[in-house]
Amino acid sequence: MTTETVYPILTGKRALVVGVANEHSIAWGCALAFRKLGAEVVLTYLNDKAKPYVEPLAQSINAQLLPLDVTKPEQMEALFATLAEQGKLDILVHSIAFAPKADLQGGLIDSSLEGFLQAMDVSCHSFLRMARLAVPLMAQGGTMFAMSYHGAEKVVPNYNLMGPVKAALESACRYLAYELGPQGIRVHAISPGPLKTRAASGLKEFDRLLSDALNRAPLGELVDIEDVGNTCAYLASPFAHHLTGSTVYIDGGLNIIA
Repeated sequence: MTTETVYPILTGKRALVVGVANEHSIAWGCALAFRKLGAEVVLTYLNDKAKPYVEPLAQSINAQLLPLDVTKPEQMEALFATLAEQGKLDILVHSIAFAPKADLQGGLIDSSLEGFLQAMDVSCHSFLRMARLAVPLMAQGGTMFAMSYHGAEKVVPNYNLMGPVKAALESACRYLAYELGPQGIRVHAISPGPLKTRAASGLKEFDRLLSDALNRAPLGELVDIEDVGNTCAYLASPFAHHLTGSTVYIDGGLNIIA
C-alpha cells in the first residue's frame, strides 16, 4: 500500500490570488495548488454580488478573504496596507480581465476608445499597480504571475480587442522581470489553452475554439485549472528560482501548431 506524500515546498510562503469568481476560475486552480503545497493564501472578491461565490471557496482552504475592485484605488491601497500589517508577501497572481461586451464581440477596428482603455486598465495596468504595491512586501524576493492567452502572440479569430491588450500584458511581464530581477522578484506571463471559465464565455463562438484546441493540440486534451495551478506552484517554488520573464504555455502543445 502506498500513501501519497505532499511535499510542502511552499510552506512559509504567502500568496495573494486575485481573480477567483467561482470554482471554475483559473485563479482558483492556483489557490488550490499553492495551499496544497503549504502556502498561506489570501483571496479577493470583486463586490457584494461576487462574495457569496468566493467566500465558501476561501473557507474550504482557510484563506483570508478581502475585497478588491481594481478600478477603485482606495480598495487596492487598503488591501496591500492590510497585507503589510500582517507581514510579507511571496506570490502574487493577477488573473483578471475585462472588456465591454460590445467591444469584445465586435472587430478590433470598431472598438471604442473608452472600451479599449477600460480593457487595458483592468486587464493590464492594474497588474502594474499591484506589482508596485507588492514589491515592498517582497523584501526577500517573490514571484508574480499574470494570465494571458495565445491570442496575444498570434491572431485568434474572435479574440478581437483582447489580443492587443494581452500582448501589452505579456510585454509588461518581461519589463517587470527585468526591473525587479535585482530584488529577487521573478515575473511570468502564464498562457493557458482555452478553458471553460466565466470570462471566456463572453468570447464569440467559444465552443468552436474549444473544439479546435482539442483536435489540434499534440497531446489531444484540453487543459484544466489544476494544470495551470500546478505549473504556477512549480514556478513559485525553489525549483524554478532561476526562471523569470517567460511566457509559459499550458495548452497541450497547441501553441506550436501553425
